[in-house]
Amino acid sequence: MPQNSRQELVSRGLDWPTIMLYAAMVIFGWMNIHAAVYSGEDLSAMFSLDLNSGRQLLFVGLSMILIVAVMTTDFKFYDDFAYIIYGVVIVLLLLVLVIGKEVAGSKSWLGVGSFGIQPAEFAKLATALALAKYISIPTVKLERRMEQLTVAGLIGLPAILVLLQNDTGSTLVFSCFIIVLFREGLPGFYPGLGITAVALLVLTLLIPKLYLSIGLVVIAVAFTILVDRRQRNYIAIGVALVLVLGIVQGVDYFVNDVLQPHQQSRIKVLIDPNSDPLGAGWNVTQSKIAIGSGGFAGKGFMFGTQTKFDFVPAQSTDFIFCTVGEEWGWVGSLGLIGAFMTLLFRITMIAERQKTRFARVYGYGVASVFFFHFTINLGMTVGLFPVIGIPLPFFSYGGSSMLSFTVLLFILLKLDAHRGQMLQRII
Repeated sequence: MPQNSRQELVSRGLDWPTIMLYAAMVIFGWMNIHAAVYSGEDLSAMFSLDLNSGRQLLFVGLSMILIVAVMTTDFKFYDDFAYIIYGVVIVLLLLVLVIGKEVAGSKSWLGVGSFGIQPAEFAKLATALALAKYISIPTVKLERRMEQLTVAGLIGLPAILVLLQNDTGSTLVFSCFIIVLFREGLPGFYPGLGITAVALLVLTLLIPKLYLSIGLVVIAVAFTILVDRRQRNYIAIGVALVLVLGIVQGVDYFVNDVLQPHQQSRIKVLIDPNSDPLGAGWNVTQSKIAIGSGGFAGKGFMFGTQTKFDFVPAQSTDFIFCTVGEEWGWVGSLGLIGAFMTLLFRITMIAERQKTRFARVYGYGVASVFFFHFTINLGMTVGLFPVIGIPLPFFSYGGSSMLSFTVLLFILLKLDAHRGQMLQRII
């Protein structure tokens, strides 16, 4: 097929509603980054590289270049070179540990002069590709223990390297890939075990350990009595109870000896917002004030007083949502949430209509990463989750996040545009 005809076929196959949604979110995000740093300058200052808004515009321009590169690259490249891309990112993560620069307490940047890149952001993309490559092997069945250990290794290796960089927030993002594995046949026992562990962690922080332990023993005894005698497995029930009680008793060690002081403070503030209102609780308290002060329709673009007087730290990065809430109000906040929900719906829809397992698994990887970032970022700005430094895709200031989220999405759109050819390739 001639090159022009092939490009025209791909253009017709692109998911243009998703592309238009992406463009709208990027533009709205850039406007709010400028609003977060605006302090009375002339409007032309929003293009200045001295401000975050100007630098973000530069990152948007670089993203456009990457979009062209992704869309003009042969769609077979992402399948054929998935492991190589994963390996390159692993090497970069190792380099960060040796020669990386420390920013905001995390040694997670590679840079020359003023230019820096955060490999942890691209590790999510590489992991999504590697998982898709491995799971798409016809003989792989996630019900088998060997395959489960392999996917755990693919996810765990970059997660551990990011954790060694002291970037706990980015490390937690890798947990979202459990959604992909569950969709592709991982037994529900594992997600259930994870949810149970998290629930026990939260309950242990909220309820005295003695009362919680007594309650768990009572539940175990009641369960044993209610279950039919022929189906009772006293050993399994006993082992489960010991493990659960072990988790309860081990929470103190985890919080006090594993977590760092600032992370301990964030958990304490999450449980009791008034425990340190001028310290660890300052960010969330001021974020809530900013969002609430916006009312129904907001104070107007670039008229947010909480923003102008720098009450909220990191307001153009992790706490960009409070700028939206203050200046655009409930209407703007609802619009942002609606945009992300629509994007997640479209990504999931695109993933489900793929003709190959590789493209479907990758699509769910994209959906999982976006869902995690969106949920945790909004949750931490309103005090539902601890502050862990998770950017809001296409809204938070940052070159690495902007570029990685863009490539993550447009590789899926590229695969989707060629889904018919991908099926022919297999046949």
